[in-house]
Amino acid sequence: MRRHAMLIGSLILAAGTAMAEIVVPDPEWEPRPVDTTISASFDDWLASFRQRARNEGISAETLAVLGDIRPLESVIERDRTQFEFSRPVWVYLETAVSDARIDNGRRALERHAGLFDRIEAQYGVDRHIIAAIWGLESAYGAVRGDTDTLSALATLAADGRRGAFFETQLIAALRILENGDTTAERLRGSWAGAMGHTQFMPTSFEALAVDFDGDGRRDIWEDAPDDALASAANFLRNAGWKSGQPWGFEITLPDGFDYMQADRRILRDEQAWAAMGVARADGAAMPDHGRASVLLPAGAGGAAFLVYDNFAALERYNTADAYVIAVGHLADRLRGGGPITSDWPYGDRALTFEERRELQRLLSAAGFDTLGVDGLIGPNTVNAIRAYQQARGLIPDGYAPASLLDRLRAGE
Repeated sequence: MRRHAMLIGSLILAAGTAMAEIVVPDPEWEPRPVDTTISASFDDWLASFRQRARNEGISAETLAVLGDIRPLESVIERDRTQFEFSRPVWVYLETAVSDARIDNGRRALERHAGLFDRIEAQYGVDRHIIAAIWGLESAYGAVRGDTDTLSALATLAADGRRGAFFETQLIAALRILENGDTTAERLRGSWAGAMGHTQFMPTSFEALAVDFDGDGRRDIWEDAPDDALASAANFLRNAGWKSGQPWGFEITLPDGFDYMQADRRILRDEQAWAAMGVARADGAAMPDHGRASVLLPAGAGGAAFLVYDNFAALERYNTADAYVIAVGHLADRLRGGGPITSDWPYGDRALTFEERRELQRLLSAAGFDTLGVDGLIGPNTVNAIRAYQQARGLIPDGYAPASLLDRLRAGE
């Protein structure tokens, strides 16, 4: 549910190209009201927000629904601790692409075959990709979230850590009510405000949701998934999805491969990669889908992938490599493909948020500037890691396991 500016994945996933990781959902989590001290500050924020919402054109009638919202302590707790419950990419994939999710997805594809036919025809997005997003975001509609969206967004807006973002989402949610797409009672979803079968944030809904069943409402909350699945396809089409191109596929790398070439900025056509000894893991011939780059989500000790422009389109839905790989791999399994064949560095663990910040501080202090200390292993940090690894005679794969942090702590 993380992972572009408008959808939930960007909120709950710690996006990192060096060690992609995801927050593991807590099935015991329930929204709880906050204590009276926090509640008092929430009331102050709400009073000022009402005026800002009126300035944005929200009617008094719609603003009346704010009388029913309340701050939720568990939402604040979840937002505060989300980075600490991350897991390595291979752990996430075991759950995200489980046998049960594959079986349920194949049944969903069969049950809604006509709907997927129409969506593919109109938007040009592979049905298996849309089904995989549906499966990861809400277990094919079974787990759409039951948290009051207005209360969740208001709690996060009042909390202040990302107040401007969540105020924007809350105003968008109020506009959704004003436009009549749903009611306040039905406006429910995840702890961070994502909604419906495919977990759209309110601004994404406003921009890209569609009325695919023609009933006059863009209804991603109802049991019928028509509008939600078509909206996800519309999102990907607008993100640059290329019909007929894969997201990527697993590859093997030759002995002596130059790991500095495993960089999303380095793009070559498949034959150029093949000339360097890169091969498909399934033994098939290299296809002809255009330029692609090599991705190592767990460094040289894990699986390698050749990824295309459609990988970047999926990143607009959620920026975390783990999520995008899971969507692509689940889609492949739904169409009959096999499992990932490479090993993973199972002995490694994911760094916590504070450990990632420490890693960035130590790299910069050692002369390998990460251009900021934010706890996110993004391109700048990956480049710093590569430079450090190369200077120390290590494999420059940009990967950040705990052993790398230990070396930095020791001043090596």
